Amino acid sequence: MKKIDAATPYLSVVVPAYNEERTLGAVIRKLVQLPSLLEVVVVDDCSKDRTGEIARRFSEEYPLVKVVRHEVNSGKTEALKTGFQHTTGEIVIVQDADLEYDPTEIPSLIQPIVDGFADVVYGSRFLVRKTSRVLYFYHYLANRALTFVSNLFTNINLTDVETGYKALRGDIIRNMIITSEGFGFEIEVTAKVAKLNCSIYEAPISYYGRTYEEGKKIGIWDGIAAFWYIIRYNIFSSVQSSFRRTPDLRSQEAE
Repeated sequence: MKKIDAATPYLSVVVPAYNEERTLGAVIRKLVQLPSLLEVVVVDDCSKDRTGEIARRFSEEYPLVKVVRHEVNSGKTEALKTGFQHTTGEIVIVQDADLEYDPTEIPSLIQPIVDGFADVVYGSRFLVRKTSRVLYFYHYLANRALTFVSNLFTNINLTDVETGYKALRGDIIRNMIITSEGFGFEIEVTAKVAKLNCSIYEAPISYYGRTYEEGKKIGIWDGIAAFWYIIRYNIFSSVQSSFRRTPDLRSQEAE
């Protein structure tokens, strides 16, 4: 793998957003301050509040902010698919619009890719305990169970498969064929990057979780679907069916 050339902007941030008028502005303000930022792609998933208006206002103020709108609410995974295809950066990271994750931690999170050690980096809420809001114990148990079962199938030792912070080399995510729905992306992308035998790292992150009253959207059926996605994408998907063009990771080796 080769290092990222830090002399030119290389970071694309995809922000899926649905009814996030309270927090989207704060997220974008933090993102536009990031070093080496190439673009912020906000995907308004047919919000019913002022999310789209706020995003457009920021795009007028900051040319590197792009806004794409879905005319029908299609879920997080569809929003991400749209966002990925509008990116051009050498590194692509997902940033939720709800401020559960702090954008100021992105530079340290992506550093293993910048330095040429990693192809993919997951931000882990459990690897090393940083600032973390104490919330639902059942969510914790579900995440640990999903991570354990996912690891059994992928044979990679992740600590937080459901993390919202996932950073990947651009050619990996833009070539990935994503077919899951709802919140299925987290499981699908994990299964498919594992098939590449690429270099995957984890980095500790903070977590400022929300309650359902504050707007949290994931529910019990998303957790049940995730177990099916583990089986589907680890057993019934090949590398060839997972990517439009298989990334040639060998070509990224240092000279």
